[in-house]
Amino acid sequence: MRRHQSQPKRPRLAVWKFASCDGCQLSLLDCEDELLALADAVEIANFAEASSAVVDGPYDLSLVEGSITTSHDARRIRQVRRQSRHLVTIGACATAGGIQALRNFADVEAFVAAVYASPQYIKMLATSTPISAHVAVDYELQGCPVNKAQLIEVISAFLAGRKPAIAAHSVCVECKHHGNVCVMVQGVPCLGPVTHAGCGAICPAYRRGCYGCYGPMETPNTAALAREWAALGATQREIRRAFRTFYAAVEPFRQESEAHGD
Repeated sequence: MRRHQSQPKRPRLAVWKFASCDGCQLSLLDCEDELLALADAVEIANFAEASSAVVDGPYDLSLVEGSITTSHDARRIRQVRRQSRHLVTIGACATAGGIQALRNFADVEAFVAAVYASPQYIKMLATSTPISAHVAVDYELQGCPVNKAQLIEVISAFLAGRKPAIAAHSVCVECKHHGNVCVMVQGVPCLGPVTHAGCGAICPAYRRGCYGCYGPMETPNTAALAREWAALGATQREIRRAFRTFYAAVEPFRQESEAHGD
């Protein structure tokens, strides 16, 4: 009599949301063709964006979207870390504090008082911080939102026990790959030379300057780029605002924005 062979246990994947817009989670759902193969390879144990079904931890891999903006979330991310063998942050909010980190440069209480009729009921931290400021992180995937192909690569890499093969070059390299004419040569200020690749150089392809959606590349020379912007006629205020968007609080962009006044 042939013995029944049990199926090998699939790794458990969990996806968590903190302060964010859900765009990076939707990037995973947008994988479409790859999603069925992923569901065969892993047990999607906790993913509120996709299903109300929840399987208790521990989890082999946790993907975390969103920044920490409340004391409750600061406690919750520590619980997630304890349940996760590997923890990967995805997107600008989780890796750098996101667009909401603009509060780090201002008086958050004044913002709350201006927006809410009853500000005494609003409880939040004075700053928006990345997940890595609170717990150990195994890998950070940049983007606003993340590139779905890069996301699949990161998941595949952790399942295979290898380092993710994510390029570290700038958007300029992507422009060269696509045959785009450099917009800065045409007189348009662009953050492409200091921004991490991953978007496919969408904005320069339409003769728009890069907005820095994927955050700083490795060793970005932001000071040199700021000088080029100034040579093109950009004001100090325009340069400061350019570095204070999706990755406002990450060190290279924060330092450069502060170098151009308040």
